[in-house]
Amino acid sequence: MTDEEFNKLVLMDPQDCSATNGNERSAPEGVDDSHLPSHLDWREKGIVSEVKNQGHCGSCWTFSTVGCLEAHMAIKYDTWRAPRLSEQQLVDCAQAFDTAGCNGGLPSHAFEYIKHSRGLSSEFSYPYHAVDQECAFNKSATPETNPFLPSSAGVAAEVPGGSVNITKGDEHALKYYLATEGPVSVAFQVASDFRDYASGVYSSNVCKNGATDVNHAVLAVGYGVDPDTQMPYWTIKNSWDYSWGNEGFFKIEAFKNMCGIANCNSFPDLYA
Repeated sequence: MTDEEFNKLVLMDPQDCSATNGNERSAPEGVDDSHLPSHLDWREKGIVSEVKNQGHCGSCWTFSTVGCLEAHMAIKYDTWRAPRLSEQQLVDCAQAFDTAGCNGGLPSHAFEYIKHSRGLSSEFSYPYHAVDQECAFNKSATPETNPFLPSSAGVAAEVPGGSVNITKGDEHALKYYLATEGPVSVAFQVASDFRDYASGVYSSNVCKNGATDVNHAVLAVGYGVDPDTQMPYWTIKNSWDYSWGNEGFFKIEAFKNMCGIANCNSFPDLYA
């Protein structure tokens, strides 16, 4: 595809990260990088679900949301058997929370939708089709008491506290919450030099990093420092299948707000 075709079929419309507010957190006072592991990869803990493929739909925000929630449920219940959750429900049903299905949205708004809708379906009961559909979620259904059993009504996960939003631009807070809470939903601007990423730490001179520039939401699952270049990086799970990048993952330069990666970071509050 040309860049224009790719942008239209895969990326979401640019989102306004400044529209995310409420329940904002910075790193606690007195905590610096010396208190945190120098390297972290949640894949090594077995709580990161498999890489999925969003197809020709700008629904990356739903895959970021779902991947983050799946991981946090696995952490909370101390098991790798967390349910696979429904991206399609978010595509179809979350428009009242400033989302637009295949045209884009923000994970922070998706977490708020899940809180107020009384839950998110399992992928089994509400499968993904990569198109905008009429909402088919049964809001009157009672959530399952066992979160690891598929529900015939489709309710497999709840987010009682909604979204926890990390202070805009604060990558030290991103590192802190990655290390102490779990994977974090992040967003950035995909520029023309990103599509062909294959390995190493991505850094760009052409992407923008403003609060209204981000056009792709992904999932931060770790961090580290490249041994050859000494460049700090975030390890990111994408939603373009395993055939892209480094088996579906990539690394992006950290602590420079590269391509806006620090503008709208969030994770679900499961403990309210």
